[in-house]
Amino acid sequence: MTTVIPATQAAQEAAAAVRARLGPLWASPSGPDTPRVAIILGSGLGDFADTLSDSRLIPYDEIPHYPQPAVPGHAGQLVYGRAGDLPVMAARGRIHYYEGHSLETVAFPIHLFARLGVQTLIITNAAGCINADWNVGDLMLITGHLDYTFLGGPDDPATVLGEPHHSQRLLDLARRAAREGGIPVREGVYAWTLGPSYETPAEIRHMRSLGAAAVGMSTVPEIRAATDEGLEVLAISCLTNYAAGIQDRPLSHDEVLETGQRVKGTFARLVRGVLDQLQPKENTV
Repeated sequence: MTTVIPATQAAQEAAAAVRARLGPLWASPSGPDTPRVAIILGSGLGDFADTLSDSRLIPYDEIPHYPQPAVPGHAGQLVYGRAGDLPVMAARGRIHYYEGHSLETVAFPIHLFARLGVQTLIITNAAGCINADWNVGDLMLITGHLDYTFLGGPDDPATVLGEPHHSQRLLDLARRAAREGGIPVREGVYAWTLGPSYETPAEIRHMRSLGAAAVGMSTVPEIRAATDEGLEVLAISCLTNYAAGIQDRPLSHDEVLETGQRVKGTFARLVRGVLDQLQPKENTV
């Protein structure tokens, strides 16, 4: 008979294993080496972890209870390092509901981060662009989201805006980072779908009528879990392709990965610009 471990216990055991793996860096759970910021890196965006200094890598399969991703572009590694003086934990790859996991399993990394002392979560994803006036490769700050899975019933989903799901403080920091770095950014609502198939043109038209500007198969369960854990959340989409019906050509995951590679430098500068504003106070001027 299989024993089911409660999610909180599983997250605690995983956190203990991560602390043991990092050893002396974790002499105190509230010490200066404890990561206060975690980043989830979406499809094709995992290279950002390489920009962290003094990094330590832990494969997901070496962390108790950590689910394993199966989608190309998701390496399956937890990376601890520093952005300047700021300790950061980065998840290089995510787990999706459509891979056969429960929503509780999809949210497992968030519960782990909270038990590691993380207070701020930056969620990134590759998304389809619904706005035909925008460009593939644009970065979009997510100001709201809608659940287009219809798991809760047949009614049109409401758009969730602002606090506590979308931190206005972090959005302002991202706007400032974009402005000072000369990085054009869009802002809009992200629609979550079940996947793994792409949406139909009719579904995209419906999402647009509901106010969505981008669409993808992740992020919303993570936002919800982070809010439940009391974390401050910033979400950013890399618009890696046009959604179905915007252009007369088929969609492919290869295009998603190729666009992620093309804009990875711009993406890294934006995220680093946010992290630079989150540096420990004693080390800022």
